Amino acid sequence: MKQSVKADAGRRLARIAGQLGGIQKMLDEERYCVDILTQVAALRAALDQFGVLMLSTHLESCVYGAGDAPEHCITTSTDERLDEIRRTLNRFLK
Repeated sequence: MKQSVKADAGRRLARIAGQLGGIQKMLDEERYCVDILTQVAALRAALDQFGVLMLSTHLESCVYGAGDAPEHCITTSTDERLDEIRRTLNRFLK
């Protein structure tokens, strides 16, 4: 994984952890439920964006072999690549 992508992912995860902690604090303080739900929606969106980053990184490096992909990631045939894309999307979209 490129260092820039790894750094971006790390920042996103730190932000997600902070959002989750904020929601816990709101719950402890018995804040208005709609305000908590707003933060849950923001957390879900942040997780989705993190997932998109990981998905696109996987497709670029492991499926298509761009950049410094580990040797075990790269698939050779079109059918193998399509199968990998299907499996990956199935996991991500559950």
